[in-house]
Amino acid sequence: MVTNAQTIEKTVEALDPTRVLAVIPALNESRHIESCIRSLMAGDEWLRRVPLVVVDGGSTDGTLEIVESLMPEFPNLHLMHNSKKLQSAAINLAVAECAGESATFLVRCDAHSVFPAGFIQSVASALMRTQAASIVIPMDARGETCFEKANAWIVDTPLGSGGSAHRGGTRSGYVDHGHHAGFDLSVFRSIGGYDETFSHNEDAEYDERVTQAGGRIFLDATIRKIYIPRGSVAALARQYYNYGKGRARTVLKHRQRPKVRQMLPILALLGCLIGLLAAPFYPPAILLPAGYLTILAAASVFIGLVKMSACGLLAGLASGTMHMSWAAGFIMQSLAGPR
Repeated sequence: MVTNAQTIEKTVEALDPTRVLAVIPALNESRHIESCIRSLMAGDEWLRRVPLVVVDGGSTDGTLEIVESLMPEFPNLHLMHNSKKLQSAAINLAVAECAGESATFLVRCDAHSVFPAGFIQSVASALMRTQAASIVIPMDARGETCFEKANAWIVDTPLGSGGSAHRGGTRSGYVDHGHHAGFDLSVFRSIGGYDETFSHNEDAEYDERVTQAGGRIFLDATIRKIYIPRGSVAALARQYYNYGKGRARTVLKHRQRPKVRQMLPILALLGCLIGLLAAPFYPPAILLPAGYLTILAAASVFIGLVKMSACGLLAGLASGTMHMSWAAGFIMQSLAGPR
């Protein structure tokens, strides 16, 4: 007796790879782009027939040259130029110019990542199996430098990401948001793709419109990727400041109510500021920032001991940078309005 799972596997094997479009938005990713592409092409020969498009936003660090050097090895690899620079625009551009009417699935592959063998095929299979509008996946952070390691160790904990299901999560199921991996192109086109006015948080804003249109988003915890986190305090601060701004724009655009885990960094920032300003007049107020710093210090020591590495002592610094930067971005964008 043929099971439903066996039927699905046969269908996936028979799927014309040209009906799948894989896209890598990139901007100054010379350090990661080759490992990213090679990881995506590792596995079944089927993958070598899937159109894989790198959409570059104007790299000046050698990314373009690396991609071009790989084209003879991977004839399915293509390069496009994205004058708008943003990832949201990169995905939309690739769909508009590279996905023909017969294309069924879109797989988004971020350049700052290393993917498991057969990733593209696995995402296409999950889209077919679940018939979801989108497939999202967990990210497993892994660092190389000392600060990247500390960043990676803390970001997948509640003190880092606030417990987001797609940050190191292990349970599959339907969710309201997650890290984008695959799309049903009919849904993507019907709701207008990504909002190109969003430089960050375009994924959450897209997910909101999918839900409003009656689509479902499936988190497949069996498909994972390795994410390389930012390697300096300044880079991490810029990243999370922009994340905060993007989330605020999504909240304002769709008149959402922020979740508790999203409010905690804002309360932490406001609490620390109020404590510092009030302390000269009311000394006990200093307990607010002092308490927060104590939590970060304890986290640093804990991570350092668990990982048996002095790099773990930077975990609190990474966590605090995420919290404060995200909260500052959220507050500033909220004051500025939806645009």
